[in-house]
Amino acid sequence: MKVLLVSAHPVEDSYNAALRAAALAALTRAGHTVDLLDLYAEGFDPVLGRAERLGYHEIPANRAPVEGYVARLMAAEALVFVFPVWCYGLPAILKGFFDRVFLPGVSFTLGADGIARPALTHIKRVVGITSYGRPWWVATFLMGNPPKRQIMSYFRLLTAGRARRDWLAHYDMNRSTPASRAAFLARVERAMERFA
Repeated sequence: MKVLLVSAHPVEDSYNAALRAAALAALTRAGHTVDLLDLYAEGFDPVLGRAERLGYHEIPANRAPVEGYVARLMAAEALVFVFPVWCYGLPAILKGFFDRVFLPGVSFTLGADGIARPALTHIKRVVGITSYGRPWWVATFLMGNPPKRQIMSYFRLLTAGRARRDWLAHYDMNRSTPASRAAFLARVERAMERFA
């Protein structure tokens, strides 16, 4: 399977970088073709500026500023996102990736009736791999777990419910231990080795 692995963390030796490396190695061992998109390393600009917003609905010209990223998205059969949860949300660079690349004519189409219809129906799998500073119950019950809802619900819509979606999270990183971090890395590796 062709997997677009999107990474969103600025520190090369972070735990998040270890999660990315584990996912990449396991997917490769399992025989998948992986396109690693490290948003920070590639210098992705997350800002949807005035000109792009004004041309947002101008298909296909709206792709021009991010054509390379659109091509990588369209070539993928699966999407794996590796990122930390910051302030109970996605890192700004990942949110900007969605804002700028998941355009009309790319991830959805707008009919004459104004209704958005899914266009990423070629995507078969979506996985979010992440870490939270706070415990599961705080992220879920007090905050509503926005990043999980965004990845899981957003891609249910964009893929017309055709993609299998999974969420792998290490909660309570503020009190994590070497053992808890190693166990989660092993869980990520197992999940990616069984990726289908």
